[in-house]
Amino acid sequence: MSKLRLGVNIDHVATVRNARGEGYPDPVRAAEMALAAGADGITAHLREDRRHISDADIDALAVICRRRGRPLNFEMAVTPEMEAIALAHLPHAACLVPERREEVTTEGGLDVVKGHNAIAPVVRRLAEAGIRVSCFIDADLGQVAASKSAGAQVVELHVGAYCQGVRDRQPNADALLEKIRQAAREASHLGLEVHLGHGIDFETVKPLAAIPEIMELNIGHFLIGEAIFIGLGPAIQRMRALMDEARATRAA
Repeated sequence: MSKLRLGVNIDHVATVRNARGEGYPDPVRAAEMALAAGADGITAHLREDRRHISDADIDALAVICRRRGRPLNFEMAVTPEMEAIALAHLPHAACLVPERREEVTTEGGLDVVKGHNAIAPVVRRLAEAGIRVSCFIDADLGQVAASKSAGAQVVELHVGAYCQGVRDRQPNADALLEKIRQAAREASHLGLEVHLGHGIDFETVKPLAAIPEIMELNIGHFLIGEAIFIGLGPAIQRMRALMDEARATRAA
């Protein structure tokens, strides 16, 4: 079984910075620390309202990721503005996500079934520029098929409901995990690379990491929160160790 990659989302370092309107803490410094601690890549979401990551952050992150030979995963809404920014920076990957100005965080997956005709041309233009395109979707077989039809190379499954179910000790948590497994199998069968994101923590990472079709986890809010108590480097190293342990156990 191949090694599972860890992408670290540094959005909420910028959230803390912007709360006081200061220049610190610097999300670019956090990205450098994350890579030094074992992250395989950096994820950043440039929102329409610029509530955390800024255009200047993306400029700097593109430079350091290119210099270090590590991928930048640019999370973006399907809008002309974000498409233009992605085409200007040419990140390794662009993950298309839903976005509502009123939401606290991403509330669910992109509806590729409903939005197929608008999404497919954006996917095509990004892919033609050499950007690897991912659709951030719910663990739904219809959304998986629509992402493939739209031309995406990757799907990132939204696992927030499962992670919250585990934390709340909800009886349907196992059923939610099985839906993720089924969606991952179908996506892999269709030739899509499969990633997972949203809400993953130390408690939930091992069952998710053990799914053999998964190639990458993108984790942000939990790691930035845990960094307050144990430091960013140790938080990433512990997450990496749990991921590797889950893979080793599955392969044994």
